[in-house]
Amino acid sequence: MQTDLAFSSRRSPVVCLHGCVAASQPLATGVGLDILKRGGNAADAAVAIAAALAVTEPCSTGPGGDAFCLFYNGNTGEIGGINGSGRSPRAHTLDLLEGRGYTSEAPPSPADALNVTVPGAPACWCDTVQRFGSHKLSLQEVLGGAVELAEFGFPVAEITAHHWAKWVAALRDDGKELGGDLLIDGHAPKCGQVFRNQTMAQTLKELGECGKPAFYQGRVARAIVEIINQKGGVMTLDDLSSHDSEVINPISTEYKGVRLWEPPPNSQGFTALLLLNILENFPLKDHVTIPLKSLVEKSYSHQRAQRICMDRAMEGVEPGLSTGSDTVYFCVIDSQGNACSFVNSTYMGFGSGLVPTGCGFSLQNRGAHFCLHRNHVNCVAGGKRPYHTIIAALLTDSATTSQKPRLLAALGMMGALMQPQGHVQVLLNMLEFGMNPQQALDAPRVCVQYDHKTDQWSVHLEEGIGQEVAEELRRRGHKVCWPITGHMRSQFGRGQIITVGDWWSPSVNQADHPSRVLWAGSDPRADGCAQGY
Repeated sequence: MQTDLAFSSRRSPVVCLHGCVAASQPLATGVGLDILKRGGNAADAAVAIAAALAVTEPCSTGPGGDAFCLFYNGNTGEIGGINGSGRSPRAHTLDLLEGRGYTSEAPPSPADALNVTVPGAPACWCDTVQRFGSHKLSLQEVLGGAVELAEFGFPVAEITAHHWAKWVAALRDDGKELGGDLLIDGHAPKCGQVFRNQTMAQTLKELGECGKPAFYQGRVARAIVEIINQKGGVMTLDDLSSHDSEVINPISTEYKGVRLWEPPPNSQGFTALLLLNILENFPLKDHVTIPLKSLVEKSYSHQRAQRICMDRAMEGVEPGLSTGSDTVYFCVIDSQGNACSFVNSTYMGFGSGLVPTGCGFSLQNRGAHFCLHRNHVNCVAGGKRPYHTIIAALLTDSATTSQKPRLLAALGMMGALMQPQGHVQVLLNMLEFGMNPQQALDAPRVCVQYDHKTDQWSVHLEEGIGQEVAEELRRRGHKVCWPITGHMRSQFGRGQIITVGDWWSPSVNQADHPSRVLWAGSDPRADGCAQGY
């Protein structure tokens, strides 16, 4: 099998009228579409996809991780959301870590059991169906497609097989071994090999039948605590049973007639809004407790824009934190005009690699994103949510407060700190350059990264961006990595987009005739596809 992952084919946008799904695994996309056809709405379908991806792409997601959800109500125009991120165990304090000899310069290894935070995804799934779902299908019915995939098996997709093997090897390099439920005879499954996960099927069945208590209070909770404590962690049954999702009010900013909606902190959604506000100060077609309120104000972004010199790289820019990059993003729009934008993650590949006995999933290592600087806002503490990279987005017109905002798109992208960069890049591809959703995802991307080892910023350019661009950026003082090819393209994220109408087309006046046609694209950097009916 070739491993260069050349993008040698093209893909048309999916166009349909009634309902549309876009996800990183075709089998999961099919599960979501089936829910829509059976009378479920966008929220029901999103949870069905989340569970199906937990089965088919466990190296990126699962019930052992966290999730965020944004929902647009087609009847009222209201935009709501759920923060499904879990907290650290109450006993997980800086004093505990320092007492075990850890420091900011020498923290626990990423896969250490101390880095397991309470999984928030199962509660988020249940609460999404309860709060935003159609109530025409039970949770058991919503999860049924994923249960079937786990019980009867599925052929592993190509890109997933690559990352599955990569993360198994990374755990072994760290002296850890992934739980056997996620291996075949001790090895990662190959592309096309049929993988079954009977213990995951049982976990999903119990969640469907009994809801949140089945995960946070029953045998699954006991298995989670047992394996974490065996490996030196400090999670308790009380940490799990006290978990609950947080209903959130999404935050937004306006950009040239549209409004982008993102989840508020502890997610990094505000970063995408800040980027848009800054970019509004530049002619893009010519150039290829947190103070949240002030950060998203236009005046602040104007001040930041003044610091940017188009001729030279900036110096003395303070870096952020290092992050993991394995997550799934997916979105759904249904026939009633509802939209659900959803992201689910175990953080770094399989997270901790710990698989609770009889459960069929790995536990996230989101606590590895805490820092050990005592006065830092993201310093580790008991019962605390870490700074979170995963974000989901919605796009509406910039209606006044007295008007119902009109849905334009559900969109998003996985990929650590690439996520806000990716949100902005695909949005600008449509809004500024007239690309359809598939073209916006196909286009080569840019990723700005910080290397903690060398204390340097670098600009990574994907294959497809011209050499003259790389050379010009170097001339301006940037450290440039070009071209990024093959499976290394994963650093640019994997996204999905569904739009309502072709508002991105420069030849269409949507104000005159808003279209109900759904247009969708799915990222070529993943195994997935969009489907509609």
